[in-house]
Amino acid sequence: MTTYRIAVIGGTGPQGKGLGYRFAKHGHSVILGSRAAEKAQTVAQEVVERLGGVEGAGEVAGAANEDAVHAADVVVLAVPYDGHDELVASLPLEDKIVISCVNPLAFDKRGAHGRVVDAGEGSAAESAQRLAPGATVVGAFHNVSAVLLWGEDDYLDEDVLVVGDVVEAKEVAMELAQAVTSRRGIDAGKLRLARQLEPFTAVLISINRKYKVHSGLRISGLEHADA
Repeated sequence: MTTYRIAVIGGTGPQGKGLGYRFAKHGHSVILGSRAAEKAQTVAQEVVERLGGVEGAGEVAGAANEDAVHAADVVVLAVPYDGHDELVASLPLEDKIVISCVNPLAFDKRGAHGRVVDAGEGSAAESAQRLAPGATVVGAFHNVSAVLLWGEDDYLDEDVLVVGDVVEAKEVAMELAQAVTSRRGIDAGKLRLARQLEPFTAVLISINRKYKVHSGLRISGLEHADA
C-alpha cells in the first residue's frame, strides 16, 4: 500500500476529523487544516489520543490551512459549501491531487435538498477545479456518514464512489477508500458526475431521518467485473 501525506481542509469539522482519523488509522500521515492553527492542533491531539495503541498508525498534526496544503501530497476538501469558492481560491493547490467531498446542500421545513450550482451545469468539485486549474480535482467520500467515520467499526459496510477526469488521480482516491471500507473505491465516471453525487447526500439524510440510521451506498453487480 502506498502511504500519503494528506491535508484535510476542514479537518476540525465532523467529516474532516473522521476522514483524518480513518486515513491515519491505516498508516497515512495526516495534517488537519483550519483557519486557526490552534484549533487544528487541538483536534489533531484528539485524533492522536483516539489512535493510541493502534499499530502502524500514521502521524497526525494540525496546522493553518495554507501550511497544511504545503506539507501534503494530497488535499482533501471537507468544508461547508458556504465560503467554499473563496477558500479554494486562497489555497496553494498547484500540482496537488485534490479530493473534494463538499456537498452543496440546503435545508428547509421539508428537509435537506441539493443546491443548484452554476444553473445546474456545475458542482462544488467542478468549481474547485475551475478555481485551482493547476490542481487535479476528483470527487469522493460525499456520501459517507461523519458519525460512522468517527465510530468504533474497523470498516464501514459501504462503497466510495469516485469521479474525475484524470485516471491517476482517481486511483489515489480509490486507494484511500480502503482506509474507510477495506476495499477500493469505485470509478464512477467523469468529474461532471459530481453534479449527481453531491446532492444525493440529501437523499441519505432523508433516509436517516425516517429510519433513525446512518445510511450509505453499496453498488451491486461488480463481483465479477474487471479491475
